[in-house]
Amino acid sequence: LKPKKDMADSSAPAAKKNVLDLKRFIDKRLRVKFQGGREVVGVLKGYDKLTNMALADAVEYLRDPEDPLRVTDETRELGVCVCRSQAVTLVYPEDEAAQTDNPFEQAE
Repeated sequence: LKPKKDMADSSAPAAKKNVLDLKRFIDKRLRVKFQGGREVVGVLKGYDKLTNMALADAVEYLRDPEDPLRVTDETRELGVCVCRSQAVTLVYPEDEAAQTDNPFEQAE
C-alpha cells in the first residue's frame, strides 16, 4: 500500500502552462484555420485559458465550391468572431507569414 499524500503537500504539481503564448499577438492580425477548412483573418482582441479567441474586424476566406480544400481570394465580412479552441488547427500572424518551398516535394 502506498501512503496517502497530505492534501497540503507543497510538492503538488503546478498548474500547466499554456504552450501557445497569445499575449504577444494582442492587437495584431492573425490567420486562424479551422477543422473543416475554413480560414479567418482578424485582429486578436482577447483569449481565455482554454485558448478560445476573440477576433475583431474578422474576414472569412471562402472556399472554392468545386474544390472545397482550396481557399479562394473571395471574402466575407464577419465583424467580431469567437474562435473555439477545439475547432482551431492553426494560428499564425498574418504579417509574418511567408511562402516557402515544400522540402518533401519531388521534382518531376
